[in-house]
Amino acid sequence: MQDTVNNKSFDWRASLALTLVSIIALVGINAIVIITPGEAAVLSVLGKAQDGVLLEGVHLKPPLISTVDFYDLTVQKFEVPAQSSTKDLQQLTASFAINFRLDASQVVVIRRTQGSLQNIVSKIIAPQTQESFKIAAARRTVEEAITKRDELKHDFDIALSERLAKYGIIILDTSVVDLTFSTEFSKAVEEKQIAEQRAQRAVYIAQEAEQEAEANVNRAKGQAEAQRLLRETLTTELLQKQAIDKWDGKFPQVMGGDGALPFINLDLSKTK
Repeated sequence: MQDTVNNKSFDWRASLALTLVSIIALVGINAIVIITPGEAAVLSVLGKAQDGVLLEGVHLKPPLISTVDFYDLTVQKFEVPAQSSTKDLQQLTASFAINFRLDASQVVVIRRTQGSLQNIVSKIIAPQTQESFKIAAARRTVEEAITKRDELKHDFDIALSERLAKYGIIILDTSVVDLTFSTEFSKAVEEKQIAEQRAQRAVYIAQEAEQEAEANVNRAKGQAEAQRLLRETLTTELLQKQAIDKWDGKFPQVMGGDGALPFINLDLSKTK
């Protein structure tokens, strides 16, 4: 009987000790927070965010009455749509892929003002992307926005970076995933391209005709020159032939003074 009482007393003490150890272990675990590389955290005690960012490593926190909010400091990527009117009042729609990361020194402010990363994207990045696109698109016509996309992106990047910097968001890179315009403008562009092609074709035909005409003139000049040379040759031969026909075979007896002996070009090879 005494052994039974002793055993019950031992079991009660063992259970109490185990419970105390469990509570101490739970409190101890709850009093430690581990921040991994690429993360930052904000400690809140009784619902109030504390100053000072928790960076990678082991940190102590008040057990049971505190919570820790974690923020990813690595590069984040989201695709955000935007729409705007251009300088010539054409509708332009775009989709931007935005790479960004959070400024570690501003995490506490982000926690107090925005809360989660989802809120940052929906409440900050998305509307600021829209406003930045309006700024960039309003500076040019829709045709300029399409043909000079790099300049459009440059203006957009500057506007977006300046707007998001005050929220602790650092823009690393953006890219234009899609850029579309209204059906009416698309038809107008197509008609303009067709007209330009026709105009270029007309210029080519005109140049071709001009070159052909110039070639004909050159050929005519060449034929005229050839005929002129032929006439001169025939005239010279005819004069020589007439001189030969009139010659009596005798040379003048007196040479000198103003007398002149006609020059007769005799090709002796033809007489053989």
